[in-house]
Amino acid sequence: MADGLSHVLLAFGLFTATGWVIGWLDRRWIAVGMVGSLLPDLSRLDLILDDSTISRVVGIPFDWGGVHTLGGVVLLGALGAVLFETRQEQRRGFGLLVAGGCSHLLVDAVKRWADGAGNVPLYPVSWWRPPTPGLYVSADRWVLGVAVAVAVTTVVVDRFYGRGSAS
Repeated sequence: MADGLSHVLLAFGLFTATGWVIGWLDRRWIAVGMVGSLLPDLSRLDLILDDSTISRVVGIPFDWGGVHTLGGVVLLGALGAVLFETRQEQRRGFGLLVAGGCSHLLVDAVKRWADGAGNVPLYPVSWWRPPTPGLYVSADRWVLGVAVAVAVTTVVVDRFYGRGSAS
């Protein structure tokens, strides 16, 4: 069940641990990276607003599947970055949104697919579907358990040995 919560918890662990090394990566910026980990799942908006409806409105072919790719993450990261005030914040926001989205794509890259190949992570650069090791299926609950364990361990380590010990 590597769904939204799993992706957010794993991103929390990743960005918190990275914050131990990078001084400016505080809780505010960690939250931006966690939001970025949800960007690829915006492709699920097709459950509410299907591709054909958008295609008719905008007059060009449209597919939500492009959101769940590296190109989609970069595009959404750029759109999200404009919400920040200064140039430096925009650069940091863009980087963290894209890094969070890439963490999502990496976790999904080892998911089991029926045909043995993953999704198209490098679109629009390539339509190549890499083989996947098939470590889990979307319905596996243990993935959420691992994500919770990573997050709890990160909180404990952060509190006693990371930046949290200084405050």
